[in-house]
Amino acid sequence: MKNFIYNLVKLYVKTGLHTHHRKIEITGLENVPKNKPVLFLPNHQSALMDVLLIAVDCNRKPYFLTRADVFGKPLLNYIFNYFRMIPVYRMRDGRNTLSKNDLIFNKCAEILNAGESIVMFPEANHNLKRRVRPLSKGFTRILFRAMERNPDLDIQIVPVGLNYKNATSFPDSVAICYGEAIPLKPMYLKNDIVKTEKEVKERVVDNLKQLTTHISSEKNYDEIITYLNKQKADFLKPNTVNQLVANIKPGNLPSTTMVTTKQKKSLLYPLFVLLNLPVWAFWHYFMKPRVWELEFTGTLRFATALLGFTVYCVVLLIGFSLWVSLKVAILIIAAIFLFDWMYIKYLARS
Repeated sequence: MKNFIYNLVKLYVKTGLHTHHRKIEITGLENVPKNKPVLFLPNHQSALMDVLLIAVDCNRKPYFLTRADVFGKPLLNYIFNYFRMIPVYRMRDGRNTLSKNDLIFNKCAEILNAGESIVMFPEANHNLKRRVRPLSKGFTRILFRAMERNPDLDIQIVPVGLNYKNATSFPDSVAICYGEAIPLKPMYLKNDIVKTEKEVKERVVDNLKQLTTHISSEKNYDEIITYLNKQKADFLKPNTVNQLVANIKPGNLPSTTMVTTKQKKSLLYPLFVLLNLPVWAFWHYFMKPRVWELEFTGTLRFATALLGFTVYCVVLLIGFSLWVSLKVAILIIAAIFLFDWMYIKYLARS
């Protein structure tokens, strides 16, 4: 029963994600080992959207290390635990909380020794900038603790590149690139952990820089983004974009900083709004003004769309069933869903 509910919710969320996005491209799934312990290490840009996109399509049933500040209430704790989310504490949660990570890392070591998989964001924070940020030590501590318990454990490290076309826009497109699995055992030196940690981090960073767009320059970041946009760079293809970045010469960069242009709307946008008015209004007038970080825009928009549209359909079903008939109610809901799907996939401008 527990697996049934988990799989049902997973299907619900997966359907929502693939409907909500114009395009979701997934490459490299063949690199994910099926019967070995795996530590997925993705870059982190778009809050819980990153988690959901990996959870529904990674071909495993992973645990997730999640920032501890979202674990606050008993009901939330129950839900997060049910869906294999494990709290991890950061300095900003208070220095006195960091000691709790020792128990968390022990639990993660047990999970890996049981042949399970874990998703952890090694950058330890999210940021929309297209750059691989410095990696924390947390993921190596988990790996080494697992190896201490079982030196023969064949842990596979799978770097994952998350590439959003524009994570704050709707509809957005995203490419999820699974890199080749990196076996930990050949690198693991029990008597030289410092050297092992350095090699593991370098391997992971090098892979992430190929799996996602990496703009190393902080000084010219905005100018480089402007240049890439003028070149109509396809951010769903990180190899191509990184090649463009590598070929940039100082004289090619715009002299002004990045200018954000307002997203143009499709001529059918008013009809889209009209057909989804309650959900659209709830997002624009209630949820959107409460987004506290840009990185949470995509997460909260998706949650509003998924749950809001579900409630909206239930209300329409009951209302039109009582007013006309069940058959008419189903036809109306199907027509709205079909239009929304076509609008998002083909008709909207993004």
